[in-house]
Amino acid sequence: MKPHVLALLLVFAMPPGPEGFAQTPTVAEINALRAQIDALKAEYDKRLQALERQFEALQGQTQPAQPAPTAQPPATAPAPPQTADVPAGAQGAGGPAGQLPVYGGATAGSKIFNPDIAVIGDFLGAAGSNAAGSNNVNPDPALTMHESEASFQAIVDPYARADFFFSFGEQGVNLEEGYLTFPAIPGGLLVRAGKMRAAFGKVNTLHNHVLPWTDRPLVISNLVGGEDGINDAGFSAARLIPNPWIFLEATGQVFRGDSNDLFTASKRGDLSYVGHLRGYQDITESTNIDIGVSYSRGHNGSGIVNNSDLGRFRTALYGADATVRWRPLRRAIYHSFVGRSEFIWSRRGQPNGVQNALGYYFSGDYQFARRWFAGIRYDRSKRADEASLTDKGQSAVLTYWPSEFSQVRGQYRRTQYAIGPTANEFLMQFQFSIGAHGAHPF
Repeated sequence: MKPHVLALLLVFAMPPGPEGFAQTPTVAEINALRAQIDALKAEYDKRLQALERQFEALQGQTQPAQPAPTAQPPATAPAPPQTADVPAGAQGAGGPAGQLPVYGGATAGSKIFNPDIAVIGDFLGAAGSNAAGSNNVNPDPALTMHESEASFQAIVDPYARADFFFSFGEQGVNLEEGYLTFPAIPGGLLVRAGKMRAAFGKVNTLHNHVLPWTDRPLVISNLVGGEDGINDAGFSAARLIPNPWIFLEATGQVFRGDSNDLFTASKRGDLSYVGHLRGYQDITESTNIDIGVSYSRGHNGSGIVNNSDLGRFRTALYGADATVRWRPLRRAIYHSFVGRSEFIWSRRGQPNGVQNALGYYFSGDYQFARRWFAGIRYDRSKRADEASLTDKGQSAVLTYWPSEFSQVRGQYRRTQYAIGPTANEFLMQFQFSIGAHGAHPF
């Protein structure tokens, strides 16, 4: 409201003085004042409306101008999914038909029906001397391409996968392993069928390129069949045993009964058997322990005369293994330690009586830098066919990993054979891998 209007109203509100009561305003004066007040109100309303119009105009000028709509590029239709034809042999009988989708682009499409393929090379060298100038008991050539392992691995269907491992040497080729795995059998069973390494102990299950040494311990060579070990055609069934304390797995296997010089089957009923019980437990966030007990039984060839098994002798193996791993979480790529040990007892029946032979090894491997490992191993083992003879050995190992796909290893090995001179040797190893090689069991 205008100031002069307020002043006028205050004048009317003030109590009149003595003289005011003396003079009474006339009707004409009252009408004149009322007309003035109405005129002031009308002028006030006009000015207020004018100010509102100015404010709206200024507010419209301060708002940013909306950008003009730009032309959208024409939408392109999505490329049709890549497909591949089903091979003629796979059609029908409930198999796939028509076109199959290809995932991963053209590169994946070119190998949709191909397995993962990898090749691992294992090159060895040996040098050293003893009283005879070389190792006469277990001689190694100066240089050799010890093994080239080719692997073929793929998912067969939603119910099975296949794994094949071929070992190529300088003299020929051998099927190291080839089996089909069924991971979802009712009852929680993991079933395998084919040729495979038996689940006896630890070292017997490992391929050469997974070993932390250039060779295998004496107890494996003397009592469990050497480099190939218990490796035969058969069936395997494994199952986890639920319990509230530790990871526990039981494995039972039945084989044909032919495993190098360890087991020999002279007829179809001469099967060999393997049982293994494995327990695993985390001790701390950086340390765990893996222990196991094993049993194996089969016929041996000590009673075979002129291709006839007259003695029907058997060999029984009892084993215990333990592995301790330490890997700190914050320095896992720089420091780690793995300690291993196996004890194996062999009871071999033969014409001159039962031979009870015991052997074992201890080893430790420490990672002291990101790509460097150092280890030691102690071996002691009697011989399966002559338990009165004992071989002993000590080794020191240094390994360098240029990358995850290659390694260079040097090993000093001293072996005191029961018969023959002591051997002092330096072994050298180069390993390299190409292709997609699947991970081995932990």
